[in-house]
Amino acid sequence: MFGRNLSDDSEEPVHVDLSSMIDCVFILLIFFIVSTVFVEETGVTVNKPDVGGASALEKNSILLAVTAEDKVYYGGESIGVQGVIGKIKPLLTETPDMSVIIQGDKAATHGLVQQVHGQALLAGAMKDRVSVSTK
Repeated sequence: MFGRNLSDDSEEPVHVDLSSMIDCVFILLIFFIVSTVFVEETGVTVNKPDVGGASALEKNSILLAVTAEDKVYYGGESIGVQGVIGKIKPLLTETPDMSVIIQGDKAATHGLVQQVHGQALLAGAMKDRVSVSTK
């Protein structure tokens, strides 16, 4: 007969085998770690101009920020216009169709934002994959 009878007085210990459940949990954990996409933020707050019809950010993209003080940031580090190629060229070599998004502050110099745009193109970004972010 399967199971235990309620009036059974035997002293057999009952244990639950959790090893298969733990295996499933670890497999799910590994799956979520491998499938997660990490977006590296610029590390500074940029006051972007308001433009109607803006689209959402892509998950796998390179974010560059140009602040109101005309400084260029990538990953929280000030890189300047000259550092754009050195920072994003290895990323674009790895994934050539990756988007480059420039977050230009509305008080930033327009020419500097365009210089960053030009440097991104020189680093190997596709022309239609470089954009300036707005609100």
